[in-house]
Amino acid sequence: MHPRFVSAFEALPVTLRASLQSILDDSAFPAMLTPEQTQHLQQQTGMDKNALAFALLPLAAACAWTGISHFNVGAIVQGASGALWFGANMEFPGSCMQQTIHAEQSAISHAWMGGEQTLTGITVNYTPCGHCRQFMNELNSGLSLEIHLPERAPAKLGHYLPDAFGPKDLAITTLLLDNENHGFPVKGPALEQAAICAANRSHCPYSQSPGGVALQTHDGNIFAGSYAENAAFNPSLPPLQVALNLLRLRGYGAEDIACAAIAERTNGQISHHDSTVSLLNTLGCQKITSVTLA
Repeated sequence: MHPRFVSAFEALPVTLRASLQSILDDSAFPAMLTPEQTQHLQQQTGMDKNALAFALLPLAAACAWTGISHFNVGAIVQGASGALWFGANMEFPGSCMQQTIHAEQSAISHAWMGGEQTLTGITVNYTPCGHCRQFMNELNSGLSLEIHLPERAPAKLGHYLPDAFGPKDLAITTLLLDNENHGFPVKGPALEQAAICAANRSHCPYSQSPGGVALQTHDGNIFAGSYAENAAFNPSLPPLQVALNLLRLRGYGAEDIACAAIAERTNGQISHHDSTVSLLNTLGCQKITSVTLA
């Protein structure tokens, strides 16, 4: 079991610990539960999916990367597939606050990169901020996404975001988690290919500027992130943050990053290049390759 989970695991209900032990003991535990694992845990504990998600929140929060606030937030999204995807807030000392990843963004982008096509609900240990409510409104589940908070009845996103402004107000019909492929040729070494593939999956209907970032660890694993744009612009999630999120959720840290690749157009309306290089340098990564989408 990864050391970050130990204290949280010991605080879980006994029946859940017994059923979860072998899953967490897997060194490759990906901070998510497959539909089969979720169903098995429900059967073994007698919990429904919502109760199970609440019980698992301490494990999600244990994935947080909070060198500034030291305030861990955990989130778990329920996919239409039946899977449960962990997420946690992440901060990067030495960089600006805008580089932060919120727990809700973490869990949602985790599910997105994992191939989930629709989300049915999200469980969080603290009330989502306005930034996250706006981010969630970009999803193809929209205002019908069910939000579960401690000691409150479940309520839909529309309840927490009245008079919402979102992609439909701008006549956008392809939403976050819909299948997207921008069709750029995939070529070059494996790391560059991963960055291009991530760029091809970008949700960028407002700027039409796809972007992808791939990180390679010293042991050879590659984590790639796609750009997730938002109708309100500021809650957009850059591709580096999506990649860093996966890296952290898989149990790696900044010190494990050996090199990176950034894929984007040279003539795009926006660019993530400089901010990506800046944050990677802050995290100690100097070996960065730029790939032109063409």
